[in-house]
Amino acid sequence: MGVFSIRTTKRTSIVNITANVKEEVKRSGVRSGICIVYVPHTTAAVFINEGADPDVVRDITYMMEKLIPWEDRSYAHSEGNSAAHIRSAIIGNSRVIPVENGELMLGRWESVFLAEFDGPRERKVIVKVIGER
Repeated sequence: MGVFSIRTTKRTSIVNITANVKEEVKRSGVRSGICIVYVPHTTAAVFINEGADPDVVRDITYMMEKLIPWEDRSYAHSEGNSAAHIRSAIIGNSRVIPVENGELMLGRWESVFLAEFDGPRERKVIVKVIGER
């Protein structure tokens, strides 16, 4: 199992962590199996989407702000970060990626992202690679 940290810079940040995850797969020595990427935080998430065009990430961020606004008087959570919890719950805090020939089986344009919704903070990412060496 590998663990790495990412420092985010804004309340809402989306960080491409593909290189970090690939390094953990390489370090594991697993040739065929699965890679689990998990963030143990209730206001952060992990997702896979296009990493080639930065406008995709901007569009995702824009729609999150529009659909789940930070300020809403109907939120009951007393800490004031309900939007972050809701966004995290909708996207999810883990992903499973197949590994073959020691490589992540991501699509041509796909990347792995950490989504921060209550930053800036330092976030931990846990990577577990299971399979045959």
